[in-house]
Amino acid sequence: MPSWGAVAFGVALSGLVAAAAVRLALRERRYAVIVVAGVAAALAPLLWDLILRHTGGNFFTDAPGIVFPVSYEDTGSGVFATALAVLLLGFGPLRAANGRRVALTATVCGLAALLVDIYLY
Repeated sequence: MPSWGAVAFGVALSGLVAAAAVRLALRERRYAVIVVAGVAAALAPLLWDLILRHTGGNFFTDAPGIVFPVSYEDTGSGVFATALAVLLLGFGPLRAANGRRVALTATVCGLAALLVDIYLY
């Protein structure tokens, strides 16, 4: 189970990477969208980690892979970040956007949280 320091580092990094990816990869200019994407990608892995710690931490085992050593904890971070981003963006700054735009932005948030969780903490 990662320490609280590692969790704090990973949560902050997930938010920063998601915000940067939304800004650079999607060329998003609206500050509210970038901030909400970063918040969703940071808050969701934290909530998922709290749930897993409550269960005793039996989900922190990585799959036997060298290139993509994903665990249930990593996957949950990505799924939670995607779901939370859809909710926050869809009811927030992207409420007038089409579904494709909301889904693409939320997917970028989820991928950022997943990849940071797998490779950086």
